[in-house]
Amino acid sequence: MKSLKSTFTGMALVAAMAAGIANPVVADDNKSLPIAAQMYTLRDAGTLEEQFAILNRAGVSVVETVDMQKVSAKELSALLEKHKIKVISSHVPIDKLRGNLDDVIAEQKAVGNPVVTVPFLKPEDRPADAATWTAFGKELGGYADKLAAAGLAMSYHNHDFEMVKFDGKTALELLLDAAGPKLQSELDVAWVARSGTDPAEFLGTLNGRVFAIHAKDNAPAGTAENERGFATLGTGVLDWKTILPAAKKAGAKWFILEHDMPLDAEAVLTKGNAFLNEHLPTIQ
Repeated sequence: MKSLKSTFTGMALVAAMAAGIANPVVADDNKSLPIAAQMYTLRDAGTLEEQFAILNRAGVSVVETVDMQKVSAKELSALLEKHKIKVISSHVPIDKLRGNLDDVIAEQKAVGNPVVTVPFLKPEDRPADAATWTAFGKELGGYADKLAAAGLAMSYHNHDFEMVKFDGKTALELLLDAAGPKLQSELDVAWVARSGTDPAEFLGTLNGRVFAIHAKDNAPAGTAENERGFATLGTGVLDWKTILPAAKKAGAKWFILEHDMPLDAEAVLTKGNAFLNEHLPTIQ
């Protein structure tokens, strides 16, 4: 059986060549699994320097940033280099894409980021029906085409409201269909589960359209209310024995650790990283 590392590297190369974009760098030592951390998890964990130090201690060397982390590209690049951390995606608000896409491209290239991800739609920005979700998908497809021309890829990160169905199709599926193949999905499996949808089954509908999953867990109903009902990866109610293989089969290149409101962000990342290091190599 091929190693998980070689399998994922091959998947990434094929997807990159098909899309005509630069392939995300996996790791310098050729031993790391495709594990990253979403910086949103660390937003309350001190200064940006302290947050990167936490990543070093947790053994995570790849991140998904929240835009430019409220610093200049020069400062962010310096901290990434100092802590030997690479960026594989950045959550960039839709308003910023609409405002000046050229600036987004310049900033993300400056820090070596290959993927721009739309992270969240404010209630007033959310489409209301199938037609407006389709129109929004076409808008995103236009951005994805322009990013691809500049050597960058694009993905869309879901919450639960994209799981509403119109004539049997979820809003997320309508959006992706309308956008075209250059827009990938960054599937947040915890939010998918909160919508009442089985994450592993839904991953099966997105074959070839999954850039990454947000590897996060839900606590049992009525618990962990001071953490918005989320749990450290592997300690909650999600079935990772089905989710991880389904994500791999759907083409996921990265497993991005996230917790929306952790009481102990370092513990969440350390334990989550250990969980993925234990279980990703067992995927058949």
